[in-house]
Amino acid sequence: MNYVPQNTSAAPAIPAAALQQLTWTPVDQSKTQSTQLATGGQRLDVAGITGPVAAYSVPANIGELTLTLTSEVNKQASVFAPNVLILDQNMTPSAFFPSSYFTYQQPGVMSADRLEGVMRLTPALGQQKLYVLVFTTEKDLQQTTTLLDPAKAYAKGVGNSIPDIPDPVARHTTDGVVKLKVKTNSSSSVLVGPLFGSSGTGPVTVGNTAAPVAAPAPVAPKKSEPMLNDTESYFNKAIKDAVAKGDVDKALKLLDEAERLGSTSARSTFISSVKGKG
Repeated sequence: MNYVPQNTSAAPAIPAAALQQLTWTPVDQSKTQSTQLATGGQRLDVAGITGPVAAYSVPANIGELTLTLTSEVNKQASVFAPNVLILDQNMTPSAFFPSSYFTYQQPGVMSADRLEGVMRLTPALGQQKLYVLVFTTEKDLQQTTTLLDPAKAYAKGVGNSIPDIPDPVARHTTDGVVKLKVKTNSSSSVLVGPLFGSSGTGPVTVGNTAAPVAAPAPVAPKKSEPMLNDTESYFNKAIKDAVAKGDVDKALKLLDEAERLGSTSARSTFISSVKGKG
C-alpha cells in the first residue's frame, strides 16, 4: 500500500482545546489496554470523527515502540473500523494510520476475527509521552469487512477440503472493543516529534544523536607513554594464563585493556600464546 504515516493531512483537524479535554489512559510497556467504546469511549465533537473515541498515552522515553491495535469483530457480525492519530507530547499530530491500514485477520486458536495493524514508532529525543487517538469516520461506517466463515476456518485448520459457503460480512459500527498493546522494539520506523527542526523524517536515526557520548574516541595519546615494565609483565602473564586455560575471551579482554594502557607487547604475547597452544 502506497502510504506515508507521517502525512497527517488526511486526518481530521482537531482543535488543541478539544484534545486537552480528553482523558488519556496510560498504557505501559508490555501491557495491553482494552476499551469497550460504547461504555469506555469518550465524545469528541469534531468534523470527520463519528461516535466515541479511545484515547491512550504511551511512554516515549523507553526507546522505539511497537503499538499493535486490534478491533474485534463481535457476535452480531459488526466491527469498529479504527483510524489512529499519533500526537507528540505537545499534542501535535505526527503520524496518521487510516482505517485501510488495519486489515482483517482470520481467527486463530487464541484470537477472534479482528481488524489489526502494527505501528512502529521512533519517538524523538526528549519526548516523554506520545498520545494515541483511536476513532472511526462516517466513510468507514458506510463500508463492511468480509470475514472467513467459521466452518471454512475450521476446515482450513484441520486440513479438510474447504466448504463452498458464503462468508459472513461484518458491518462497521461506532461500537466495538479495541485493544492497544505496547512493546519496545529496535526496528521502528515512524519518527514522532521534531528532530531539531529537520524537515526530513529520518526513520531510525533519532537514537544516534546520543552516540558520540556513548562512544568516546580511542585513547590514542596514552600510547605515547609506554607501559611500565611491571604492568606489561603482569598483563602478558595474565594473557598467557588465560589462553592456557582455554579462556580466549578473557585473554582478549586483557589484551584490549593492556593496549588501552599503552602495552606494546600484549598483542604479540596473545598471538604466540594462541599459536603455542595450537
